[in-house]
Amino acid sequence: MKTHYLSKAKAFPLQIVLIVPFLIQIFAAVSLVGYLSFKNGQRAVNDLAEQLIDRTSDVVDEHLKSYLSIPQTLNQINADAIRRGLLDVGDRKTLGKYFWDQMQAYDLTYIGIGLTTGEGLGAARYDGKTITIDDWTAKLPNNTSTYATDNRGNRTQINTQWTWNNFTESWYSQPITAGKPIWAKILTANFPTGPYISASASRPIYDSQNRLLGMIATDIHLLKLSDFLRSLNISQSGQVFLLERDGTLIASSGTEKPFVVANQEIRRLRASDSSDPIIQNVARHFQTSGFGSITQDTNFQLEVQKKRHFVNVIPWHDKYGLDWLVVVSVPENTFMSQINANTRTTIALCFGALVVASVMGVFTSHWIVRPILRLNWASEAMASGNLNQTVETSGIRELNTLSNSFNHMAGQLHESFTALEKSKEELEERVEERTTELKNILGELQRTQSQVVQSEKMSSLGQLVAGVAHEINNPVNFIHGNLAHVQEYTQDLLALMQLYQQYNPYPAAEIQTVAEDIDLEFLQSDLPKMLSSMRVGTDRIRQIVLSLRNFSRVDEAEFKRVDIHEGIDSTLMILQHRLKAKPEQPEIKVIKDYGTVPLVECYAGQLNQVFMNILVNAIDALEENNAKLTYQEIKENPSQIKIRTSVVNSTWLEVAIADNGVGISQEFQQRIFDPFFTTKPIGKGTGMGMSISYQIVTEKHGGKLECFSTPGKGTEFIIQIPLGLRNG
Repeated sequence: MKTHYLSKAKAFPLQIVLIVPFLIQIFAAVSLVGYLSFKNGQRAVNDLAEQLIDRTSDVVDEHLKSYLSIPQTLNQINADAIRRGLLDVGDRKTLGKYFWDQMQAYDLTYIGIGLTTGEGLGAARYDGKTITIDDWTAKLPNNTSTYATDNRGNRTQINTQWTWNNFTESWYSQPITAGKPIWAKILTANFPTGPYISASASRPIYDSQNRLLGMIATDIHLLKLSDFLRSLNISQSGQVFLLERDGTLIASSGTEKPFVVANQEIRRLRASDSSDPIIQNVARHFQTSGFGSITQDTNFQLEVQKKRHFVNVIPWHDKYGLDWLVVVSVPENTFMSQINANTRTTIALCFGALVVASVMGVFTSHWIVRPILRLNWASEAMASGNLNQTVETSGIRELNTLSNSFNHMAGQLHESFTALEKSKEELEERVEERTTELKNILGELQRTQSQVVQSEKMSSLGQLVAGVAHEINNPVNFIHGNLAHVQEYTQDLLALMQLYQQYNPYPAAEIQTVAEDIDLEFLQSDLPKMLSSMRVGTDRIRQIVLSLRNFSRVDEAEFKRVDIHEGIDSTLMILQHRLKAKPEQPEIKVIKDYGTVPLVECYAGQLNQVFMNILVNAIDALEENNAKLTYQEIKENPSQIKIRTSVVNSTWLEVAIADNGVGISQEFQQRIFDPFFTTKPIGKGTGMGMSISYQIVTEKHGGKLECFSTPGKGTEFIIQIPLGLRNG
């Protein structure tokens, strides 16, 4: 008895056993989710900051390469023109107009030459808008005149006169000394039009006898680099700036200017003297080692005004001597504010889920425990001798079965004890019978449990079989490769069957019965049809492959006679996905007007590429036009491409491809075949398609490629090549 009470004292209520572990699991899950959410947020911040910095660095790098390559390239073109005699440095008016035209075409600040005689000439845009011409002689002082110009580059009047000496300027002396194109020292000046801070690309110039004439220089205003950096998305929260190796600022995305004005003179600002805390702290970070020690990308973190910043320093240089540093800084709070808010939201939702789950756990445990408690109370009453007990059924199937079993057992016990009072002799028999019934009930419960377990096993087995069936489905697709053999074997078997029926028209009764059951006659007629249908499918694939092969002409890359219509049709089949109807627009109709054309001697693969380029441009033009119209407007005036072939003068093949798209302006028609010229948006065209097509038609085939277009009505390309290239 003592042991019994001790065991009872150590036991826990069923409701606590059901609720407490459930709540502990939920609380642990909520805590883990909150912690992982915070850690993943921090990791995401680091990854996102690195990606943003890398993307910004790439954009700055591409802009510097593009922007700074123009002056050196223009210098080389002008130097070559002078050396070949195309530009006469002595013809100052013509040279001034030439530089004026180049200033109109490029976003530059200055283009000019300085001669060994002390003379020189240049076109300038000092105020960033108006182009003037500087012309100076070798006689000092007041040897330089600045002329205003009209809209044709002609000199109209002298704005001012001032003194200028080639030989004292770094943009003249440095390239002469180096004997090669370089970037001269950055020039600073405080002109009446405003601060002038420029990088000068300088290059020696020579005549046709390789005698030094002087140098040519092209300036770019460095303040425009600051405008570009401020236009970047990162400039709203981060900082991007350029430095020279000595720590002098070149440009910055901030509001601070990279210079100061002292005594009417421009003095460039050093990073360590900057009022911007980011620039100042970056300079302090490299105070010991210096900026000259940076040879590769350097990443580090700075604490500025109690805020952490991610910083990346990238060396940037070119082959003409520029050696700059690109610095990108992004504050951590740019990303962490949203992530912290998301983390707080996640934790709040998790705790809300904890509260809801706790309430549901209490309710569920109460729902489960209540019928069990009733069973417990009834059992204790029966143990006390009160056998007249019944238990109400519940909404849980298993507990309901247990309650019914208990009620049945209670009734049986009640009857047993009643019978015991009447006859002691029948007691043992009754007990044995009741024991047997209890065993049967227990067996029934065990069988019920086994059925539940078996049902779960069958469910899992069903999922496994479904997965295996899915995996078996893939190898079935390989069966079509054996269709030819199956058809051959089937024909042989059917022939053998017919031969057997011919020589044995009266088979045994069992064979006759089987033949009727399987409907042998229908099988003999339907099986070849089925195989033929499967064959048609594979033949369709072969036709598509044949069309691709006919387009590429891999086996016919050399010169030979071909049917030009096959090449056009193959190209149209490849472009079928762009011609067919889409949800936003009807199909593009292709109208073929093929004439009687003999076989043509040509490079078939290259000519197909011409068709492809022209048709793709036509489709692009139609889609561009359709983007401005509604579906109904497109349907009323459908997009179409007309293809016409004919023979001209018995010796020329003419192929005309026309569309009713947006058309091409007269200005662009004159440049349509120029390399790298395109009317498409950036990223959608290289500008080489029509140039290559023009070369294929004119140079490879000795033909003509012309473009005729009316803006708003459409464009037509006409291709003419000789029918016989060897004789043409």
